[in-house]
Amino acid sequence: MNYPVKMYEYHAWANQAIFNRLLELPGDVYNRKITSIFPTVSEALTHIYTTDLGWMKILSGMDMNAALADAYLLREKLETILLEDLNLRFIELSEQFTAFLSQHPDLEQSIRLDNPYAGIRDTRFSEIVLHIVNHGTYRRGNITAMLRQLGSSSTMTDYAFFWYRSESEQVLK
Repeated sequence: MNYPVKMYEYHAWANQAIFNRLLELPGDVYNRKITSIFPTVSEALTHIYTTDLGWMKILSGMDMNAALADAYLLREKLETILLEDLNLRFIELSEQFTAFLSQHPDLEQSIRLDNPYAGIRDTRFSEIVLHIVNHGTYRRGNITAMLRQLGSSSTMTDYAFFWYRSESEQVLK
């Protein structure tokens, strides 16, 4: 089993689980202002998306500073689009990651990052994937807390639920 690929599959599944839950809730929950980690659930989801997009650009060969700047430019626009439209963007980006990960022969390959927040470091592709997954888990936890503040419940996105979902799908095949 290729663990970076499996972990990314979990990340995509968990993001979709959050979207599925949000689509069940009243429409104003997505953009309702609160005092929390982010001012709205929309901004939290946009943060996950733009971070993932920046990393996809980096994995594809773009300089980190340029990738982050490109992704950041989308932030304001994405915060105002419909939940359904952001969901489609997440799905498209997930498909790009899946294609990249399946076509890349060596996820242990290193690249040099010039991180504007932390400095220069050689980092393996697999480490970047783990960071993407870890960051997404952390931010989905923020969204869960925000939904509670807004009087709603979230959904379970623990990795163990992904295991069981995966096993039940395999049984059905």
